[in-house]
Formats: sequence, structure tokens, C-alpha cells
Amino acid sequence: MDKATVERLAPRARVMKAMAHPTRLYIVEELARGERCVHELTDMVGADMSTVSKHLALLKSVGIVSDERRGNEVYYSLAMRCVLGFFECIEDVLVQRSGVCERKSFKAKC
Repeated sequence: MDKATVERLAPRARVMKAMAHPTRLYIVEELARGERCVHELTDMVGADMSTVSKHLALLKSVGIVSDERRGNEVYYSLAMRCVLGFFECIEDVLVQRSGVCERKSFKAKC
């Protein structure tokens, strides 16, 4: 693989790596339903605010989420909505491999 190819693919790898944790996947799924303040996400995840903030910072650093400060609260929203299509693709493959045509999060296509 040449240097130009590595440079072209590296940003994609950073985005995929940023999503490679169950907590971050959960945060993305929740933000797909609408914006949330950091306190809500902390309660939903069931972790301390520092841990959730680190997950959010990583997602923000690659452009998956965006934030907006309103008074003392920081609200997060899903900026890279196209990742939902990627999730749907993954779910389709997992459903097909399992032989079960049902999913909870997305519509099955088998």
C-alpha cells in the first residue's frame, strides 16, 4: 500500500476506531433519537461524567457528534448521521448470519 492510499484511508480508520466501543455506539444510537445534555447521557450510560465526557470528546474529535453550550449545560447531537446507514448495514449482516430475520434497532432486510 502506498503512502497516498494510507493518507486517504487514515481518516476513515479514525472514524471507525472512534466508534469501536459499546458505550460510544450506545451514545450514537441515543443521539440519533435527538440531542441530549451530558447529564442525561451520563445517567443513560451509567458511568461517571468524566468517562462519558471522554467518550464524547473522542466522538467529537472525528466529527461524529457536535456540541452546544447552553448556560451551564452542554448538549450533544449527532453530526454524522450517515453512520446510521453503516449501523444498518452491520445489523443486516449480523441478522443474515444468525438466520433470524428480526432486529430491535433497525429494519431487517432478509
